[in-house]
Amino acid sequence: MRSLFVFLCLSATCVAGTPASSPEKELAEFNTVKDIVFKTVDGQKLDMLLFLPKERQSQPMPVMLYTHGGGWRGGNKYAVLKSSFVGTLRLLLERGIACATIKYRLSRVGKATAFDSVVDCKDAARFLVKNAELYHFDPERIGVWGGSAGGHLSLMTGLAPGKLFAGDPSLEGFDPTIRCIASYYPATSFIRVDLFKGSAFEDSAKFAPILGGPYEEKQDMAKLLSPVEYLTMSSPPVLILHGDNDTVLPIATSQYMLEVAEKIDANVEMLVVKDGGHSFKGKNLQPTLPEIQQFAAEFIIRHLKPEP
Repeated sequence: MRSLFVFLCLSATCVAGTPASSPEKELAEFNTVKDIVFKTVDGQKLDMLLFLPKERQSQPMPVMLYTHGGGWRGGNKYAVLKSSFVGTLRLLLERGIACATIKYRLSRVGKATAFDSVVDCKDAARFLVKNAELYHFDPERIGVWGGSAGGHLSLMTGLAPGKLFAGDPSLEGFDPTIRCIASYYPATSFIRVDLFKGSAFEDSAKFAPILGGPYEEKQDMAKLLSPVEYLTMSSPPVLILHGDNDTVLPIATSQYMLEVAEKIDANVEMLVVKDGGHSFKGKNLQPTLPEIQQFAAEFIIRHLKPEP
C-alpha cells in the first residue's frame, strides 16, 4: 500500500544533533565489531562497523546496512549515532537486528563520483552476504537505510540492478535480495532538477562533483544515479521520511517518488515530518523525534523480523 503519513502531535521539542567529537564514548554502550575491511580500492581501505545485539541470537540475524550522509562529499560511518538514527538503531538491536555502517568513497572532482559511492555501498551489501555465516547473519534478510546523500545511496543500493554497479571481483555473485529500505530526506532524481527549486541544490552546477562533470554533459549519469528510475511494482518496500521545511534536499523529491510509486503500484510509503528541516532540525516536530524513530524501527522490524 502506498500511503502518505502526516502525524499531528500536540507538543515536543526535538533538535537533530551530531555524534560526540569522540565517538568512542558513544560507542561504549553498544556491542560492536570495528574496522572490518570489506574492500580496498585505489589504495583506500573501506571498512564497516558492526552493531550487534547484546544477547546472543540463536538464529542468524537480520542486518541493516547504513549509508551515511554528507552531500556525497563528506560525512562518516559514525553518522548512525546522530539523533535522527540512534534511537532506531537501539530499537533494532533490542529486537535482534544487527546494523553495519560503512565508509565509502566520497565524490571528488577528477576522482571518485557518486557512481563509485553506489558501487561501494553495493559491495558492502555483497560482503554481508558472502560473510553471513561468519557473522551469524541471515543473507536472506538484509535491508538498507540512510539519510540525505545516504538516503539516496540507500535507495540506489536497494533498487538499482547490481550488474550496473559491478565492484570488487571477489564479491561478484553475492548480490543480496534487499528486503526493505528506509530512506531519510533523500534525493530521488537527478533528472528532475526542477524538484530542487529553492534548495541548496537549485544550481545544477552543484551536481558536478556528484556526476563527474557539468550537469549538461552528464545526463546519462544523472539518469543512472536516479533511484526513481529503478522503481517497479516488484521493488522492495520503501519508507521515505522527510521534513516539510527541508531546504537542503526539498520534500518535493520524495513526493515525486511517491507519485511515481502510486502510478506503477510500487510499495512506497512516506512519513512527512511537519515543521522538520533537513536532518529533522526544528523546534516543534510533528511527529516527535522519538515517534519518528519508533515508526522507522517498526517498518524495518515488520519486513526483517516480523512476529511469528
